[in-house]
Amino acid sequence: MAIEQYTESLTLKEMNCTIGRNSFGYVFPQGDVPGIDKIGKLLKQAGGKPKECELEDYSQGGKGKARPEYIITFDDDIHTIMVVECKNSVKKHSSKGINKPNMFAVDGVLYYAKFLKNEYNVIAIAISGTTKQNIKADTFYWAHGQNHYTILEKAKDIILEPQNYIDLIKGNKLTKAYSLDEIRNTAIDMHNSLREIKVTEAHKPVFIAGILIALNDEDFSKSYSMLTSYKLVMQNIQNAIENILKDSDIKSSRVGYIKQVFSTLLDNTKFAEIPLGHSKSITWYIEQLEMKIKPMMDYADSTIDALGVFYHEFIKYSGGDGSGLGIVLTPQHLTEFMCDLANVNKNSRVVDICCGSGSFLVTAMSKMFQNANPEEIEHIRKDGLYGVEFDDGLYTLAIANMIIRKDGKSNIYKGDCFNKKITSELKSKNINIGLINPPYSQKDVVELEFTEHLLDILTVGGTGVVVVPMSCAIGTKYRDVRERLMKKNTLKAVFSMPDDIFYPTGTNVCVMVWTAHTPHDSTQETFFGYCRDDGFVKRKKLGRVDAYGKWSKIKEEWLKLYRNNDVADGLSARHCVGYEDEWLCEAYMKTDYTKLTQDDFQQTVNDYLAYLVKGGDVYED
Repeated sequence: MAIEQYTESLTLKEMNCTIGRNSFGYVFPQGDVPGIDKIGKLLKQAGGKPKECELEDYSQGGKGKARPEYIITFDDDIHTIMVVECKNSVKKHSSKGINKPNMFAVDGVLYYAKFLKNEYNVIAIAISGTTKQNIKADTFYWAHGQNHYTILEKAKDIILEPQNYIDLIKGNKLTKAYSLDEIRNTAIDMHNSLREIKVTEAHKPVFIAGILIALNDEDFSKSYSMLTSYKLVMQNIQNAIENILKDSDIKSSRVGYIKQVFSTLLDNTKFAEIPLGHSKSITWYIEQLEMKIKPMMDYADSTIDALGVFYHEFIKYSGGDGSGLGIVLTPQHLTEFMCDLANVNKNSRVVDICCGSGSFLVTAMSKMFQNANPEEIEHIRKDGLYGVEFDDGLYTLAIANMIIRKDGKSNIYKGDCFNKKITSELKSKNINIGLINPPYSQKDVVELEFTEHLLDILTVGGTGVVVVPMSCAIGTKYRDVRERLMKKNTLKAVFSMPDDIFYPTGTNVCVMVWTAHTPHDSTQETFFGYCRDDGFVKRKKLGRVDAYGKWSKIKEEWLKLYRNNDVADGLSARHCVGYEDEWLCEAYMKTDYTKLTQDDFQQTVNDYLAYLVKGGDVYED
C-alpha cells in the first residue's frame, strides 16, 4: 500500500463510511463521478492540480485529470458536496501562501473547491498524516457562488462523519456512534494536559461536566470560538452554566460550586498562557468535548453512558482504576441486563440512590423512550428518572448527563441517600423500579443496607435490581440485614455473574432481584441463574470486550430462563430459601455433563496439581 493510502484509509475509517453507497449518500474516489455530469464538468475545468496557482486565479486550469481523494454527495442535500484531499505527511499540509495545490493538502482542496462552488455549496477537507495521533485536518465551507470561504474552526484536527459536517454548518446537534477508541484517546489527551497545568483531581470531573453543561447554552456554543481572551472564555462558561441551571431545582449553592471551579482556574497562569485556538488551550478542551464526546451522548439509539465511560477512562490515568476516587463504572452490558430484568419501559419510574455519573439512568431512559410518543417522552424526562449522588464531581457529571439528554437534571439529588429529607421526597414520587451498584466495603454501611434502603423507597410490589458482592449471598456475616430484608421483601432471583465482570477490579458479584414490601415466603421457590460466561474476553488495553459478538444471544437465553422460571442443568435452578440459606445457583444447580470434555477434565487435574504444588503438598521421593 502506498503511504498516502494510509491517510486515505484512516480518513474513511474516521468518517465511518466506505467507497460507494452509504446511508447518507455516495463516496466517489479519485474524481470518478459516473452519472453526475455537473460535478464531472467542474472537475474537468479544474484539471490536475498545478504546481503553483493563486487561489484567486481562475484562468489557470491544471493539465490532466482532477483526482481529489474523495467527492462525497448527500441524498438529503443535493446542493452540497464534500471534497477531500489527503497528504501522507503533515509537512505537506499547507503552504504559507496557499498557492501550491500540487504539493499541499489545504492548497489542493481549496483549488478544487473554487471550481466546485460555482454550482454547489462545498465542504472542503484537507487531511495530512498517517496516524490518528499526528494527523492534521482543516475544514472549509465555500458557499455556492461566493467569493470567499469560511474556516470551520471547531473541526480543527478532527475528522467527523459526513452528515455531521452539514449539521455543524447548520448549527444542528451532532450525533456520533459510540467509539471506545475515540473516548480513550480523547481521555488520555485531556488527562495528560490537565496534569501538566496542575488541575486537581477534585476539579477534573467538574471541569469536564461544566463545559458540557455550558455547551447546551446555544449562545455560548455559537460564540466561544470567537472570544478573544482566556478570561472571557472562562467567564462565558460560568454564565452559560448559570443560564442552563437557573430554571432547574438544583440548589444555588451547587451551581455556585461548579462556577467556583472555573473561577479557580482563572488564576491558573499555565492554563491562561496557552494561546486560544492552540492545542491544549481552553478552547481546545471545549472543541474536543463538543465534537467528540457530546455527539456520542446525543446519539439517539444509544443506551450507553458515554460520559461515564469517558470519565472512567480519564481517571485511570490518575493512578489505578479510579476506585480510589469513588469510581467503579458498572459495565454497560450489565446495566442493560439489569434494566431488562426489571422490565424497564415507558411506564416505569426509576431511581438509582448511588447514581455516580448516571449509567443506570441513561440506560433506563433509552429503554423508556422505546415505543413512547412525544408526550410520553416529555413526561419521562420530567418525572420518570431520579438519582442521588454524594460526591461533588460525580454529581456534576450526572446532571451534565441528564441535561444533555434534555432535562431530568432537577431529579438528581446531591447528598447522602440515607438523608431523611431526600428519602421522604423520593417516597412521594411513586417510584416502582430501583437499580443500584452500591459502594462496596464501606465502614459504616454494608451493601445490603443500601439494598434495604432502596426497597424501602419503592412502591408496594416495586422491583429492585442490585449488583452486590457474592459475600452478601453466603455465610453469616450479613445475617441480621438478610433477615430484615426478607421480613419485608421477596427475593425473586439471584444471578451469579462472571468472576472478572468488573475487571480490572477483582470483586466477584451477583445480581439480586427483589420485590418490595412483599414479605418473603420461604415455601415459594426463588430463581437462581448461573451466568458465569457472558461471552466477553480480555483484550490488552481494552479490558473485557464482546470480541466474538456472543453477548446478545447469551443475554436472551438468560432472560428467557428467568422469565419462564425454567430449570436448565448448568444454567439455572429453583429452590426455597430463607435468610440463613445460601443465595447462589452453585448450591442448587445440577451439572450438565453433556458439555464436559476431555479438556475440562485435564484442566481440573492441572488446577488441582497447581494447588498442591503451591501449598507444598507435592514432594519428590
